Amino acid sequence: MKQVYINGVGSVSIQDPLRALDLASYVPIDQAITYAQQPSYKELIAPAMLRRMAKGVKMGIYASQKALDQAQLAQPEAIITGTGMGCLEDSEKFLKSILENDEQYLTPTSFIQSTHNTVGAQIALRLQCKGYNFTYVHAAVSFESALLDALLQVQTQELNNALVGGIEEISDYTLSLLQLTEMVNKDFDKPFKEGVNIGEGATFLCLQNEKTTASYAELVDVSIQHRIAVEDIGGAVEQFLAQNKMLSADIDVVVLGENSVNSHQIYFDQIVETCPAAAQVHYKHLIGEYDTASAFGVVVASSLLKNQAIPASVLKGEQTTTAIKNVLVYNQLRGEDHSLILLTQC
Repeated sequence: MKQVYINGVGSVSIQDPLRALDLASYVPIDQAITYAQQPSYKELIAPAMLRRMAKGVKMGIYASQKALDQAQLAQPEAIITGTGMGCLEDSEKFLKSILENDEQYLTPTSFIQSTHNTVGAQIALRLQCKGYNFTYVHAAVSFESALLDALLQVQTQELNNALVGGIEEISDYTLSLLQLTEMVNKDFDKPFKEGVNIGEGATFLCLQNEKTTASYAELVDVSIQHRIAVEDIGGAVEQFLAQNKMLSADIDVVVLGENSVNSHQIYFDQIVETCPAAAQVHYKHLIGEYDTASAFGVVVASSLLKNQAIPASVLKGEQTTTAIKNVLVYNQLRGEDHSLILLTQC
């Protein structure tokens, strides 16, 4: 089994693009709905194409190119993406035109750009990449599914490298439905018990089977489970670590996908209890909640391992370690779709 390294990362989020991945300069969100701050795309995408592209596609192209640039890789052997909701804006445009035009005289553009695999396809067209191209649509473990696929293929030497990412965008009508069901906050100052503060963005990683001077971390393993009883979380973590010849005491940092939903905080508390010596890091207060937000959590973990420092912007509580060797990333959404991602220093 080949070792797998994260050699490049790229991200578009609600943070100022000028901050890049300088986590120390990130500021917490202060509203219920926060849209991604769009970087300049003119260097990557022709103006004529830019006008027609969905927001998620543009963010995906930008973030993927940043990851490839860092890894010094011109073209990946595979492009594997994850998205929970796909290109929502174009989906809504197409469905609205069906209703308004009585299912007649429809143009195919919005439909073509609304499919979930549009981002991966557009990246491949731009790079002229004719290799493996797959999109996972598995709700809150969409990114983890893509990451696991890439990890297994690189480990078994089916691929030498892979570009992996998660993309989500906010659309007005779908957002209004989520607010109606109280899954998304209407008012940040008066949050619903189950409401979250939603965001959007795109995050990509470049995985390779060779360690380079640009390497962030080694990706060791990924675990996905749809449902776990609260009392079984600790056992699931210990079993996952045992499979990788580790103990809970070996974990230096836990990166938690916490959001503003108090009723599901107990899952994260169980992780902390299982790894009591580990420093606690969180990130969704900086980018908001969305189905593939955990991709940014992996970027945070990778940054901690490479820089051997925990910025105050992501640290929760006190820093309990000076040397960072093993990091565990845990995420769940609404008590389901639990994921564990293990990274180690390279």
